[in-house]
Amino acid sequence: MSVRHDMCSNGKEMDSGKFMIDESRFTNLLAVTSVATYVLIVVGATVSVADLTATCGTWPTCDGSLFVLPGDEAFVAWGHRLAALVAGVLLAASTVASLAVDAPRRLRLVLAAALVLYPAQVAIGGVTVLSGQEFLPVVHLAVAMVIFTFTLVALTWSLERNAGEGEVETEKKTSEPEPTEDEAPTSTFRAYLDMTKPRLMWLLCLVAVAGMALAVAGGGSIPLPTAAATLFGGCLAIGASGTFNHVIERDRDRRMARTADRPMANDAVPVRNAVAFGVALAVASAAVVVAFVNVLAAALTMLAIVFYTVVYTVILKPHTDQNVVIGGAVGALPALIGWAAVEGNVGVPALVLGGVIFLWTPAHFYNLALVYKDDYERADIPMLPVVRGDQTTLRHINLYFGATLLSTSLLAYVADLGWAFSGVTVAAGAVFLYFVVRLHRERTSAAAMRAFHSSNAFLGSVMLVLAVETFLL
Repeated sequence: MSVRHDMCSNGKEMDSGKFMIDESRFTNLLAVTSVATYVLIVVGATVSVADLTATCGTWPTCDGSLFVLPGDEAFVAWGHRLAALVAGVLLAASTVASLAVDAPRRLRLVLAAALVLYPAQVAIGGVTVLSGQEFLPVVHLAVAMVIFTFTLVALTWSLERNAGEGEVETEKKTSEPEPTEDEAPTSTFRAYLDMTKPRLMWLLCLVAVAGMALAVAGGGSIPLPTAAATLFGGCLAIGASGTFNHVIERDRDRRMARTADRPMANDAVPVRNAVAFGVALAVASAAVVVAFVNVLAAALTMLAIVFYTVVYTVILKPHTDQNVVIGGAVGALPALIGWAAVEGNVGVPALVLGGVIFLWTPAHFYNLALVYKDDYERADIPMLPVVRGDQTTLRHINLYFGATLLSTSLLAYVADLGWAFSGVTVAAGAVFLYFVVRLHRERTSAAAMRAFHSSNAFLGSVMLVLAVETFLL
């Protein structure tokens, strides 16, 4: 007679004679495997950029040695091979565990595909070392990205199966928010300041600084006054965009608890004055960037204002559940502006950096959309959770998060970034993933807000280390 054991909170059981693992632990194993395969990508990209394969001229050992001490020039290349071994073991363990927990067929197949690809990935790495062919590192990196994608998809499906179909808990409100009579009136200065959305400025300015840093790393230079003018003009542009957004959305803002206290929603500023203020900020932004930076940077800055005000606020946001995805393009523009301020053109590293921001935006904002789903529904805004539900939104958070990590590793490769960038990317990415997994399991507003803040921390950390590594290290 077999002994039965309670395996996890979802009530699944297995015979004691079989390999014992519950679905929660299986999901944890998949998360660790995803991080390990991503570490392999980042380390491989950095090794390739630093051209360290020549320091380890044999394979799989390093010039005949199984161990290389820290400080040795070949230590990094040897560490890359060790990381490959660890990731391979974890991937094999995940594949075996998928059979033990009787995972869905599609999940087992995608892990099996990753496991089949892995020996090919290892072989390509060995041939790269032994032959020195210049195109092989690109192939090696591409196959590693595919393997990571497979593991992340498997993790996403496992989370969906383990957590079920429950919705994220939100604070239910049965009527439109009404201002209380005892609230102190907003000062005129504070009202105008709030319309500029100052909380957006620090992160977007950091992206612009990262764009400048990439250009400087590529051989460019920028005087401090020019850099300051770029950031000041950018802040004015953000203020103009925010002001126009407040004006256009004032009626919808009144129906949302999160935005009911905005200056235009509570009539703290007349519409005519707000429009004039926004136009003045836009004109001042253009004047500053044209006069002290260059015409291309000014054109991109004006494009950012038009895109956010017209394309996103007027066209996309009220009409499609892909508003956040397409609208992410406006967040990518500061990367191009920063590069253009240095070089007077738009280079490949700037485009890749813009791609990082573009892919990060849905992974970031959908967490907030889950928290305020009821608000968006009340205001007739077709955010993804309102139109397609929480489960689809959580899946999109996972997949866009994975795409963000892949684009970040690609940035390290095309921009010749070093170990500081790689280390921070892996650490911040692991923290972001941890809170995303917790969101899947807890399904609460608090968990969604933690994931939202961790996404901010991820991007802020990556942009900051990029700038510090480039300018100081």
